[in-house]
Amino acid sequence: MEAKEIIARRVAAELKDGDVVNLGIGLPTLVTNYLPAGITVTLHSENGFTGLGPVQGEPDPDLVNAGGKPAGIIPGGAVFDSLMSFTLVRGGHVDVTVLGGLQVDQHGNLANWMVPGKMVPGMGGAMDLVAGAKKVIVAMEHTAKGAPKILKECTLPLTGKGVVSLIVTEMAVFSVSEGKLILEELAPGVDVEAVKAGTDAEFIIHSELATMKGM
Repeated sequence: MEAKEIIARRVAAELKDGDVVNLGIGLPTLVTNYLPAGITVTLHSENGFTGLGPVQGEPDPDLVNAGGKPAGIIPGGAVFDSLMSFTLVRGGHVDVTVLGGLQVDQHGNLANWMVPGKMVPGMGGAMDLVAGAKKVIVAMEHTAKGAPKILKECTLPLTGKGVVSLIVTEMAVFSVSEGKLILEELAPGVDVEAVKAGTDAEFIIHSELATMKGM
């Protein structure tokens, strides 16, 4: 499997029946393709609808996700304005938000909205989402051009401080607890030494280190 599929499958395995889940732009939107059978999850898109689903047949040009990509909507879904969308987020009604990341550090800080000196459209709703959601999952590739993305300290402007609950990469799953990074799971074929080589942050290895769920 490609890295993005591994990550999306593992994130999907984390979701529980009844969850209201926001999927950020890019890689997180792939999670819709791997939702576990037998559970009902309400997917929220910050541009203004609940009931996000995979595209069925010919895409509707008027129905797009937060990244502007074609999306589907399930029966019972609802469409509303941005004010209502962020009322849901800021009111604490989102159980889980899944976002990409440029950097995450061992204290649970997240940087995902800009690289200084590069043109960016703005931080979008990420700051609201990491502050308002009950659980924050960062779904990202483990390195960027060979450089670690899980660091001792973020060097890019922060989206949120101490907000990350779980980090899912194609190599491993880390939880963040009381400002400490804990290695919980390894992807099939990956060992601890490989994770150490691709990680700048210090981390604790869980006493019951497991194989990544959903594989």
